[in-house]
Amino acid sequence: MATEKKIVLVTGGSGLVGNGIRLAMKERPHLQRDDEEWIFLSSKDADLMDKQATLGLFEKLKPTYVIHLAALVGGLFRNLKYNLDFYRNNTIINDNVLHACKEFGVKKLVSCLSTCIFPDKTTYPIDETMVHNGPPHDSNFGYSFAKRMIDVLNRAYHKQHGCNFTAVIPTNVFGPYDNFNLEDGHVLPGLIHKVYKAKKEGSDFTVWGTGSPLRQFIYSLDLGELMIWTLRSYPEIDPIILSVGEEDEVSIKQAAEMVVEAMDFKGNVVYDTSKSDGQHKKTASNAKLRKYCPDFKFTDTRTAIKDTVDWFEKNIETVRF
Repeated sequence: MATEKKIVLVTGGSGLVGNGIRLAMKERPHLQRDDEEWIFLSSKDADLMDKQATLGLFEKLKPTYVIHLAALVGGLFRNLKYNLDFYRNNTIINDNVLHACKEFGVKKLVSCLSTCIFPDKTTYPIDETMVHNGPPHDSNFGYSFAKRMIDVLNRAYHKQHGCNFTAVIPTNVFGPYDNFNLEDGHVLPGLIHKVYKAKKEGSDFTVWGTGSPLRQFIYSLDLGELMIWTLRSYPEIDPIILSVGEEDEVSIKQAAEMVVEAMDFKGNVVYDTSKSDGQHKKTASNAKLRKYCPDFKFTDTRTAIKDTVDWFEKNIETVRF
């Protein structure tokens, strides 16, 4: 007799992380399982801010497991302007999804948080025990507090109803299907778009700031694989940081040089030091991850940037800007 398939539902499945999971499963055969059916949802499938629509979706699809990625997101400037919207909308989405998971007996839920949830004033490296140790940075406190509350909800659902709800905290994610917006996007996709534009126009490639800040970048396919591992094997309700090690931090200057090399850019590289560097570092510890997955091999950053650049150039007509 054929075993019944486990339905794995991924909310926000059409974005960077959702595609990271999908591509990891496609390109890394050891992740594939015959007894699982994966459904990647986009915002077109249901309005998760609508409680009845969310419950209706769960009623229809009857998921066994859920990876919750759906969120209202934006860069620095949008966050500064709309902190209230980021808090309210994300709180409503999260409340609806977690409530539906409980109502329909979902066996395990993994939500995706962000390193911006950590306190602004902190010591480094940051680890999973420090999430609630002080207020987040003022620029995106709405988004950060809404994400923090997922951790609070996970604990409450576990304590009151025995639900197996947990969360991951990735560092700077990049890869195919990213948002390559120049004004309001993240560091690496922004650099890729800038080099592409400079090459096309024969102009200088200008990096904002000195290039000295340090960041831990995680390739979306590596994050995808680790999220699948979290869903199948991670035993805790407490969140887990998914990141390369402290020793793998890369400066913005090094990242820019890798993009220049990957795109074979021969023009001038200029650092506009009149622009702010932002936070110098946000170093996160991956000691907990290494305790569980000591042998996991992260994709070399240079290789991952080259793969992302190749995808960007191949899909330039449909890339999100």
